[in-house]
Amino acid sequence: MRVSAGGTTVAVLDGDGHTPDEVERHLAETGAVVVRSTGFTDIPGFHERVERFSAPLIGSYRGGNTPRTPVGGAVFTSTEYPARYPISLHNELSYAGTWPDRLYFGCLVAARTGGATPLCDGRALLEHLPDPVRERFTSRGVTYHQNLHSGHGLGRSWQDTFETADRGEVEEFLAGAGAEHSWTRSGGLRVTHRRPATREHARGHEVWFNQADQWHPSNLPGEGAADLLDLVDDPADLPHWVTYGDGAPIPGSDLDAVRAAADRNRVVVPWRPGDLVVVDNMAVLHGREAYTGPRRVVVAMGRAGHSTAV
Repeated sequence: MRVSAGGTTVAVLDGDGHTPDEVERHLAETGAVVVRSTGFTDIPGFHERVERFSAPLIGSYRGGNTPRTPVGGAVFTSTEYPARYPISLHNELSYAGTWPDRLYFGCLVAARTGGATPLCDGRALLEHLPDPVRERFTSRGVTYHQNLHSGHGLGRSWQDTFETADRGEVEEFLAGAGAEHSWTRSGGLRVTHRRPATREHARGHEVWFNQADQWHPSNLPGEGAADLLDLVDDPADLPHWVTYGDGAPIPGSDLDAVRAAADRNRVVVPWRPGDLVVVDNMAVLHGREAYTGPRRVVVAMGRAGHSTAV
């Protein structure tokens, strides 16, 4: 079965008898595959199934901007964010120097309501942007700004983000990622990542591949953006901030256009316990619906290895 919306199509397979090669064939056509009722009920069971697809898995989330916790082997919690808020559609670690080619989501406990992992084709999103907005992103790229404290403050510390308290180790990691950095007088760390807004997929077409809308305060729900901006004198002092690649502000209207294009191409397949979702991370964006009740979805990432060149 296939589920489609706009330019996004997701393959849905039943049962645990599908081989990795079969799943990869569907993935090459759609960019995302849901394998129903695979039979795993715990993290070791999920890990065992995922290892059939990708070896080795990525064992660290170093440099990641969102909170998640390792729960066994190369398996992590999905982004730890309040259940009452959705998580916008994005490509994992698209701001980083390297990113996973494959994402593997597994459902151990389905939410009472909501909690799905929406999916959106990056090529379709790009094609549905208004021409002026698309041109601004493709010609200018995106600059991500991180302001990481040293133990007390808004957002995450640099020690948590880079999984070390060794400054030299952090500097080596950032140099390898092609990022710029500076240490603050208070012991914090400012990091700048300049990246393209789109990438060429291995299949030869251009895809949307950035997290500009997610790094912008306008992504916060309700009055969250105004409340957060009231706490700082300059947006550069926010835990994370985004501009166009040339440093120019990104208008809210441009980000609204991005969100509208994502929503137009958004596919939702509700979770069932034991479901496995495989995502081509460059081809397809993912997010999370708000939810009620308990929910436990875990993730593993595989096949990393990309140039930091823009």
